[in-house]
Amino acid sequence: MKLTVLEDNNTFIDMYYLGEPAVSYYIEDGEHKILFDTGYSNAFIENAKKMNIDLNKINKLVISHGHNDHTGGLKYFFKEKRNVELIAHPECFNYKEDNTGLYIGSSLSKEELSKVCKLNLSKEPIQISEHITYLGEIPATIDFEPRCAIGKSIINDEKVDDIIEDDSAIVYKSNKGLFIITGCSHSGICNIIEYSKKVCKDERIYGIIGGFHLFENDNRLKHTIKYLKYNDIKLLYPCHYISLECKIEIAKQMKIYEVGVGLKLDI
Repeated sequence: MKLTVLEDNNTFIDMYYLGEPAVSYYIEDGEHKILFDTGYSNAFIENAKKMNIDLNKINKLVISHGHNDHTGGLKYFFKEKRNVELIAHPECFNYKEDNTGLYIGSSLSKEELSKVCKLNLSKEPIQISEHITYLGEIPATIDFEPRCAIGKSIINDEKVDDIIEDDSAIVYKSNKGLFIITGCSHSGICNIIEYSKKVCKDERIYGIIGGFHLFENDNRLKHTIKYLKYNDIKLLYPCHYISLECKIEIAKQMKIYEVGVGLKLDI
């Protein structure tokens, strides 16, 4: 698998790409060309052009969850109809607002998307390519990772606290173990790891890139670090949805790698 960071909060010096507090990854696995999230804007498209990545060759688009830092670029990507399968949770494109009432959901509705691509909305895992799996809805099994509501969502015509059950991730199964790719990890990075093991039937976690949903130096962080160390993860790329303080605390006990727009991984 080859992964290129098209969009991230961070940019590397002297690479001259656009950055924003968002996520977009371009992934190749054999003949499959996969786009994971689309950032806030058209920045991922501009960066892809500079990297000579042809987004017209994308055949699978996976959305980690419905917040606008992952779905804002959809309206730019789908300015015209594309022969693309879009994979996401059934609640991903529901109305979402923050605690002030500001809209923070997708730039395109489910109905609009159904007219420009093939929608494949599932709570169950989906095999994306020979080695990559979309996890679907992540069950909560880790006691120190409770679901936290962010604003409101409309589900079954009712406005409710949004615990972001649409949050998911994808997993690449390599001969060295599982490499997990996340958006924000609203469902909990350890919950995601445990479900990845179950779905892919492999206890080995080789690496992770994406948001870790960690912001405070608290008991949750301490438990997470202990859990990550126990799993002996070789490649840790925490980014996007994690504070500097938390990255520093993790780095005190295990090696982590920097992420920025233009980073290329070959797993």
